[in-house]
Amino acid sequence: MYYILITFLFVLATIINLLFLPKLSRKSTVNDLVSVLVPMRNEERNVKGLIESIKRITHSPVEFIILDDASTDRTRELLTRLTKDDPRFRIIDGKPLPKGWVGKVHACDELSRHASGSYYFYLDADVRVSPSIIEKVLFQMEQYDSGLVTGFPRFPLPTFLCKMLVPFQHFLVYFHLPLAVANHTTRSAFTAAHGAFMFFKREAYNDCGGHEAVKSSLLEDVHLSRKVKENGWRVTLVNNSFDVTCHMYETNKEVWEGFLKNIYVGTGRSPISVILLSLFYSIFFILPLPLALYGLMSGEFGYVLPLLGIWVQTFMIDIASNQSKWHFLLIPFASVFFIFIMWASMVRGMKNQGYMWKGRTYS
Repeated sequence: MYYILITFLFVLATIINLLFLPKLSRKSTVNDLVSVLVPMRNEERNVKGLIESIKRITHSPVEFIILDDASTDRTRELLTRLTKDDPRFRIIDGKPLPKGWVGKVHACDELSRHASGSYYFYLDADVRVSPSIIEKVLFQMEQYDSGLVTGFPRFPLPTFLCKMLVPFQHFLVYFHLPLAVANHTTRSAFTAAHGAFMFFKREAYNDCGGHEAVKSSLLEDVHLSRKVKENGWRVTLVNNSFDVTCHMYETNKEVWEGFLKNIYVGTGRSPISVILLSLFYSIFFILPLPLALYGLMSGEFGYVLPLLGIWVQTFMIDIASNQSKWHFLLIPFASVFFIFIMWASMVRGMKNQGYMWKGRTYS
């Protein structure tokens, strides 16, 4: 009985959380300069899609600054060709990576030093945005008096591991993070961010030390957002899934390497957290499936209720995050993969084997 009650309390907690997740709907009339800043390293597959997307942005004035971070593919060639007739664009070359810096963090720091805007809008190369995205974000920034607006985009799921793991980003935040606290206070412990979509007031960015303050972080988005709060600014997490799409991973190998790099760091490199999360997801998100099968076979249908509860919870999050309406059925299997990659990431971290990403190794 208590087990069933707990799973349905999860549904209630998720409903409450989603009520405090602002949607991007209304538009601001602010006409200050916005600097759209994009780091790129070996992104030839994304150049055309990104440039076509941001060229349609309707806010004015805007400048687009793209940094080519020592790409070895056709990234620079494509950037030059696709932006040469648009004076809003500047393409700059990244400097060699200094010791102690993570590559993307250094590229973002360099971009900030070239920006002239009152706002810094960091996007990843694999992001596509709606034309009115800036006006909508500026409205939320005004409403919440925020120094940073961020959000988790919609993620296309082209591969098996994408379907298993990538939507967990929405699930973990919309379930575990108390958004009423995260969005309405400056308590840094209650913070989430997605590095593919970070919209700063310039003053807030400078006050927290910018990317230089988190130069060695593999989870720079979260760590930087905490710095923003520690300096007295609010961070607003919005639902941007209907205005922003992030083609985060294209292959199973990329999914594996990306989650392997981030997930243990995301627990604070804490083995205790990994153990507790593993137990939690095993008990409440994996066990309901065999219980439901037993209930169906034995005719004791009360055993089916926990599975229905977690399905309803996941369905609500999937709808809010603009994912497939059938993805919720996979939550028990996705939880197995989540636990497995957490342990793989922890073992790799504890053995100091390093994490590979875009041809660079980080510890």
